[in-house]
This record gives sequence, structure tokens and C-alpha cells, in this order.
Amino acid sequence: MEQLPDDLRPEQFSSLNEVIDYIFREHAALPAFSCFGRTLSYSEMKRLSDRFAAYLQHHTSLKPGDKIAIQLPNLLQFPLVLYGALRAGLVVVNTNPLYTPAEMLYQFQDSGVKAIVILENFCYKLQQILHETQIEKVFVTQLGDLQNPFKRQVMNLGVKYLKKLVPAYQLPGALDFMEVLRVRESVQKLDKPARGNDVAVLLYTGGTTGRAKGAMLSHNNLIANMMQLRSRCLLVIRDKVENIAAPLPLYHSYAFLLHCLAMPFAGNHNILITNPRDLDGLIKLMATTRINGFVGINTLYHAMLRHKDLSKLDFSMMKFCGAGGMAMSTAVTREWKTVTGTEILEGYGLTECSPVVAVNIPGKNKPGTVGPVVPDTEIKLVDDAGNEVAQGQRGELWVRGPQVMLGYWQQPEATAEILDQDGWLRTGDYVEVDADNCISIVDRKKDMILVSGFNVYPNEVEDWVNQHPGVLESAAIGVRSEDTGEAIKLFVVLKNEPVAAADIVRHCKQRLTGYKIPHEIVFVKDLPKSNVGKVLRRELRDK
Repeated sequence: MEQLPDDLRPEQFSSLNEVIDYIFREHAALPAFSCFGRTLSYSEMKRLSDRFAAYLQHHTSLKPGDKIAIQLPNLLQFPLVLYGALRAGLVVVNTNPLYTPAEMLYQFQDSGVKAIVILENFCYKLQQILHETQIEKVFVTQLGDLQNPFKRQVMNLGVKYLKKLVPAYQLPGALDFMEVLRVRESVQKLDKPARGNDVAVLLYTGGTTGRAKGAMLSHNNLIANMMQLRSRCLLVIRDKVENIAAPLPLYHSYAFLLHCLAMPFAGNHNILITNPRDLDGLIKLMATTRINGFVGINTLYHAMLRHKDLSKLDFSMMKFCGAGGMAMSTAVTREWKTVTGTEILEGYGLTECSPVVAVNIPGKNKPGTVGPVVPDTEIKLVDDAGNEVAQGQRGELWVRGPQVMLGYWQQPEATAEILDQDGWLRTGDYVEVDADNCISIVDRKKDMILVSGFNVYPNEVEDWVNQHPGVLESAAIGVRSEDTGEAIKLFVVLKNEPVAAADIVRHCKQRLTGYKIPHEIVFVKDLPKSNVGKVLRRELRDK
């Protein structure tokens, strides 16, 4: 097992607060976060997050260990609130800002949050369920907050009255975030600061298989994974000088670790992209700003490749492009390298692992794999009977390391199903490991299709179908079949020109064995996706 070097040992910090103190002390004058053209330095981030922490301590009844929800898109407010809440001793609960009221209610009740920082645009949803929660304090922020005074006013009025993106709401007693930041008290030193294996953050899984579960990530978990990820980042990017774009939402585990911990620890500059679906705005930003690093997912890369101005961008300063969250399409990876000259370094992780498990090594990138595991991490492959399989064979990936969560919040049975007494986490992913120890993700165990007793992995079918010149993207699911138990149903989104189902079948036969050929092909305008761009096969199955 590869070990972290001494200077990256996580034991040098006992808590995230010590990490935050280090960041603010070492990088005070450097740019920390930018959004909508406004940049805050690390010293400014310290000043403002201290004010928020002081308000929590002096003007609320919240106690260390209480939970606070952050329901924000990628805005300057997000890291500020995160650092302030941790400095006040609170446990942070990341919340998808696009949740429905029912999803919000479940997560708030499940986690027992007592406070929330929420963008005004979503307050109408909170109003519907607030009375059923334990929330005592509501902090409301607007899109333009933390911009300069004139721009703040223009943005906030424009969003509310011109674009009408703020539905009416009533939240008596809600606190204006900018008013809160006017406090002048000092942060009190905590009597018993959280550290080590105390819970720092609850990150909820996507909930694509039943109810979402809160992964309890400790200070140790996140510090260790920050250092594990840093060991890869140092191979390709420098400290204190790089601009790293942040299109993935910060409430997502990977973006959270990268942009709120790993890149700030390195003293690098995080450029927050509030709406990555605004491709025109994203391409314009990349045309006018020096971007040295960029991490996205397959659907984002795919969409960018379709943009008419991507080929006009100068990628000469781009040090790395990363990917995670879903499998990269071979066709997208190949086209991105052709158009931009930059390789996509694919990685793999789970929320339950803080989240990084494996990342391709710069200079040794193996497209089609997620690379080898990060240092201080053990893996083994296990068959359905629980027996470890030999190298080169396919099996379920089990992971053990300092980044593995403490367990699921208030769900001991669910924890026992995924985490054994020896610390091995059952990922539910089928993988293969090659002679270079690079991992290939075959598919999610739950998504596997059983055709006449043969295992079919949707990723394999989709990856080949997506290489058809007329196909934009596809998704394969299993449906009941009297003849074969299950059959493959394929949903296809075309580019521009019409393509017949028979053409897709002929294409499949060029590469796929008979039982992997789709039994039914349905052409659709788009595929259902999560807020981070993952194709939701469950919704396709439900339909």
C-alpha cells in the first residue's frame, strides 16, 4: 500500500479548525474565492467567517455539536458559512438547494438541523415545511450579497423584480445575512473543540436508491482525504498560483473536498461557477480568465464539446481536467483531448469515502480507468459469495482507509450493511484491476442487468452506443422478459440527423456480444439527470 509522505501526514492537524487556521494564516494575502467578478482574499474570508461564527456564538442559542444546514449554490457565501460554522463548533449539513419541500423536510428532520443558511430564491419552499422541523434560526442571503454595494443592489433587484426568480414567501424572524455580518464581537475559544473522530459534516447520499442517508464524516476523515487528494494534485499543479474553476456544486462531496479544503490548503484561487448550465457564460469566463484546472463530469464535458465557441478557447495554460461522479464516455474523453489538447484525469469516489478513493496519476493517465487508489488506501475485490477474487477478475470493490466514514447518521442497520467490523466499506460497484493497479469501473451492482443468466453492465453498452456518430447520449436499463429474465431497454438521445433503431442495433453488433444487444430502443429528447448531471436510471425504470 502506497503511503503518504511525511509532509502530507494528516496527523499534523487534529481538527478542521486547525486546517482553517493554517489556511488563513499561510495564505492571507492570496485570492481565495471569486464569483460574479468579485474576489475575496483569504484574509477577507477569515474576517467575514469570524463575524458569522461570532454571531452564532453570541446571538443564538446554538451550542457546539448542533447542526446547521447550508442550502446554497456556488456563491461566495458558501465557503464563508462553512468556515464560520465550523469555527463556532457546529456540524455542517450540506443540502441540495434544488430539493423539493418534501426532500428538504426529510433531510432536516433526519439530521435534526437547528439553523439554516438559505438563498432567498428557495425560501418559499422552506416556508412550507419549517414548522415541522427543529430549525430555530433562518439566515437568508441574496444572490448579489458579498458583491460591491452597487452591483449587489443591481443583482438582487434584477433577480427579484426583473427575472422574477424569487417567489413570495413569509419567514417571520428570518435574519438578513448581510446584517448578521455587521457584528463586531470576537470568536470565543471553544471549551471542548471538536476533533479527531467527532463528526464535522453530514453529507447526504444522492438518494437514488430509496431515502437519502447522511454519511457521518469526521474531522479525521476529511483531513486524511484532503491530503490523499493533495498527493495527486501536487503532481500537476503548483501551490499559491493556480486558478481552479468550480462548476460542480459545492454541496457535492467531491467539489466540497476540492474547493473548500484541498485547494484552499494549497493557497489556490477557486472561481465559483453558480450556474454551469449557462454554457455561454461558462465559455465566456474561460475565454477571459486564466483557468489552470477544471473538474467536471461526463455530461458537462459533453455539453461543452457541443458549444460552437469551445474550439476558440486557449487551453495552453490548462494544467489538468478532472472527472468524477459518473463514468466518462470513451468518445467524450477522446474528443476532449482532440479539441483541447488536454487529457481528462478520471477519478472515483463515494460520499461514504469523503469521497476520493482513486485518481489517475498525471503523466501515467490510463483513459477508461479511474487510476490507482490514493495513498493509505486498501482495496479488495469480492464475489457475490463474499470470497476475494484474483487480480484480473471482476468483483465488488471493498475499500478500507482513513477516509471511510464513521457510518450513516442514526441508521445502524444500513451502516452494518455497507461497513463491516474490520473497517471494509462495500461500495456496491463492480470493478476490474489491471496489472498497473488501475481500476476500471464496470458498473453499479444495483444497475446490473441479468440476461439469460449473463451479467450485462449498462456502462459498457452505453459507452459503445455513444460512439455512434449520430448519438448524443444513451442510457440502458433492464426490463422484465419472459424469455430471458431481463432484457435491455435502451434510451437514446440523437444529435441532429435521424437514426433508425436498426442502425443502432447494427452498430451494437460490431462490438457487443449477442445478449448485450438492446431488445428495445426508445428515442427521447433528453435523459433524466440528477442536479450534478448523473443519468438517473431509476427514473427510467420507474417510467
